Parts: sequence; C-alpha cells; structure tokens
Amino acid sequence: MTPPQFGTILLLNGTSSSGKTSLVKALQTLLPEPFLDAGLDRFLWMLPKRYLDRPLWDNVLGLATEAGAAGRQLATGMHHAIAELSRRGCHVVADHVLVEPAWVEECARLFHDLPAWLVGVHCPLAVLEERERARRDRTLGQAAAQFPRVHAHGVYDVEVDTSRQTPEECARQIIERMQAGEPPRAFRLLWQRSAGGM
Repeated sequence: MTPPQFGTILLLNGTSSSGKTSLVKALQTLLPEPFLDAGLDRFLWMLPKRYLDRPLWDNVLGLATEAGAAGRQLATGMHHAIAELSRRGCHVVADHVLVEPAWVEECARLFHDLPAWLVGVHCPLAVLEERERARRDRTLGQAAAQFPRVHAHGVYDVEVDTSRQTPEECARQIIERMQAGEPPRAFRLLWQRSAGGM
C-alpha cells in the first residue's frame, strides 16, 4: 500500500484575543482542501468540565504564561497528534499560544521535516486589551501577560496583523504565501537552533 503524501500543517501562534479562532474559520472556508481544526481550544475542551474551572484550571493553563502539569501533558499530546495527522495525509490548521520555550522546541522537532507553516498572528496590545474587555469570556490581563512571551522565538513563515486586516484578508495572505512556491522554513530554522538539531 502506498503511504499517503504528508498533509500540510498551519500552526497559528498568537496571544489570547488575537483573532486566531476567526482566522482558523476563514482558512477552513477559503482553502480548497479540508483542513482539520486541531488547535489548543479543541484539546482543552476534551478535558473533563471540572478542569475548566479553578482550582483545577491552574494545573492546566490558568497562569496564562505557564502551563501546569496537566497543561504540559495536553500540549505535548496535541503536538504529537498534529504531526501524526500530517504523516497520515491529513491537512491541519491549529491555533496555539507558544508561551513556553519547550513547546517551541518540541514543535520544531516534530514538524521540521513536514510541510508545516508557522504563522505569527499579531495585534497591538491596546487592541488585545479592548477585545478582552468586550468579550467578557477571557481573564483580564491574560493577553498582556502573554504579549512579551508568545513571539519571543522570533521566526515565522508568514505574519499577519488582525488589527489591520479582516480574518479573510489574513487568510488570503497566508494562502498566497503558501502558493508562492517556496517551502516553509521556520520550524527547520528553529530545529537547527536547538541542541537536538545540531
């Protein structure tokens, strides 16, 4: 049996309230192939409901900039699941909040030899804070706490600004980059940086 061609991975990284969920939906609408939504929120909702409230939430992602033991286990499961979906020929789009350097390193290790694109989802802090206040379903201050950490690794295949463009416009920018003919390189560069890639 002929193994399937690797599926494409789009990993969207940005703070809480940066517009990742809307961008995932826009990409799923505009991309001709089916892209599976395998992002962080999907995995969080797999947890028993009691883990979504304090005090158990603090063992998941309650600190916003640092995961608890359950959160680290969930994130590594997500990373491996995304890699395996790609290896089985499935296309994946996933939102993430790469606040932990270990998560960046693990994604680089798992995705550097796959057709995986790392997308930076940016938004000015003032806009993030206004979105937090308007949404009423986010912990105030979460975006500000994540803001200096989430893009600290500094390498992307494509970057979008959701304060300047609609989700559809951001999605088209990503798709244009994918169709430009150059392969993704961000995860490969991050892997080469890490001790495991030397």
